[in-house]
Amino acid sequence: MSDRHELAGTSGKRTSPITFYRQVIAELRKVVWPTRPQVINYFWVVLVFVLVMMAIVAGLDYGFGQLSFKVFA
Repeated sequence: MSDRHELAGTSGKRTSPITFYRQVIAELRKVVWPTRPQVINYFWVVLVFVLVMMAIVAGLDYGFGQLSFKVFA
């Protein structure tokens, strides 16, 4: 048996698909799901962040493009 199995505490047996499915369902019941207002708030935060990053990248692209035209023209 390898050290990895000893550290993980597994004996090398495979779990049946039914047991695996039951364990997955049990773990999903432990998850604290976000509320609808939290999801909406996260959506806006991510949207604003992506738009800001797009503006930064577009500005850098435009700036470097203008710079390359001035250097090579």
